[in-house]
Amino acid sequence: MMSDWLEELPPAAREYLEGKRLDEVECIIPDLPGIARGKAVPATKFARQEYFHLPDSIFYQTITGEWGDAAGADGFIEKDMILRPDISTATAAPWTGDWTLQVIHDAFDRDGNPVEYSPRNVLKRVVDLYRAQGWEPVVAPEMEFFLVARNLDPAHEIKPMMGRSGRPAAARQAYSMTAVDEFGPVIDDIYDFAEAQGFEIDGITQEGGAGQLEINLIHGDPVRLADEVFYFKRLIREAALRHDCYATFMAKPIANEPGSAMHIHHSVLDATTGKNIFSGPQGGETDAFYHFIAGMQNHMPDALAVIAPYVNSYRRYVKDHAAPINLEWGRDNRTTGIRIPISDPEARRVENRIGGMDCNPYLGIAASLACGYLGLVNKVTPAGQFSGDAYEGEPDIPQVLGSALDLFDAATELHEVLGPEFARVYGIVKRTEYEEFLQVISPWEREHLLLNV
Repeated sequence: MMSDWLEELPPAAREYLEGKRLDEVECIIPDLPGIARGKAVPATKFARQEYFHLPDSIFYQTITGEWGDAAGADGFIEKDMILRPDISTATAAPWTGDWTLQVIHDAFDRDGNPVEYSPRNVLKRVVDLYRAQGWEPVVAPEMEFFLVARNLDPAHEIKPMMGRSGRPAAARQAYSMTAVDEFGPVIDDIYDFAEAQGFEIDGITQEGGAGQLEINLIHGDPVRLADEVFYFKRLIREAALRHDCYATFMAKPIANEPGSAMHIHHSVLDATTGKNIFSGPQGGETDAFYHFIAGMQNHMPDALAVIAPYVNSYRRYVKDHAAPINLEWGRDNRTTGIRIPISDPEARRVENRIGGMDCNPYLGIAASLACGYLGLVNKVTPAGQFSGDAYEGEPDIPQVLGSALDLFDAATELHEVLGPEFARVYGIVKRTEYEEFLQVISPWEREHLLLNV
């Protein structure tokens, strides 16, 4: 049986194991924050099992490990989910000391139905809605992150990592190859790990923040790309640790520096013809193109709590800091929340610049696609194209997580696309997390209020 499932492995995984004896399989599933949960089993045991169990309570946890009161009618009994492997996701864990594979699993209940609040299932649900309309969604995510010095005390500010020159990484060096060279050893390991895992990197660039990098991925199927971002986050962290630094995907880790986004490029193909529905026969922009933009404008405020899921996420939305503050749309304009890049008609796409890199990639892509979907099916019209500097306008997205959660909780139309049960559980967990944060007294409060009020 071992040889049977090994023959089904993706080419990169088979190549990784060529001439080797597989020792261990990590059976994993992404939780709401996007953390890998699961168990590691000997390869011989994995070959004999069709599924394994984890309690549904893994989806009720906040980022701090506390619990949201999100259990269903049965109460908090931590009933088991059935987790089945998707062998197409099998990939190497090249940083381990033995020969190990990772395999993403899908969650089902005891009746064989997909668990609605499992993030991978949420994205699959949205993609299936597109396919029911005869459409095939295509996405290309961009991943921004910081390489920072080790931070062992949360009370201390986060600082950029030390480069190979012996000096801390410098800010305001966007697209500098010299800056990229400062992190050469880390980047080399990222490339090596990605190759072993079968992932194709479109490019790596230095962004505007000190020690901030961006990795672009090739466009493709939303679920597959979300799997890759999920894997990449762990891959990058492991590469950084090899060089005595941290990789962080916090939206805003360093004050007065730009934040880290996960920009998402979207296009939609006709499932029958394979043609981009955003472009007409003569190459012009179609009604569907404008409907998709309108869906983004109308529903992104409701979805913001999903694509900007933490209190820190909202520190990124600062004027003139490479993050949008509104939902204007414009062509080749990086100050707008919705950007239309320069492209040929076949590659016409819509870029969502709102999402933070701290979001769960499955949920971030699902929420973004859901907004576009509602625009397409409702055939709504966007506001006029914006010209000029969008930072000069007023913000039209929530500025704090509490306000974003209020909008999300009331967004019944969005809930129907993402799944009502997911919306219920997510809202409860995030509200619990937000209330936890409000109990924390910050250094700013101690500095300015302790003796002055």
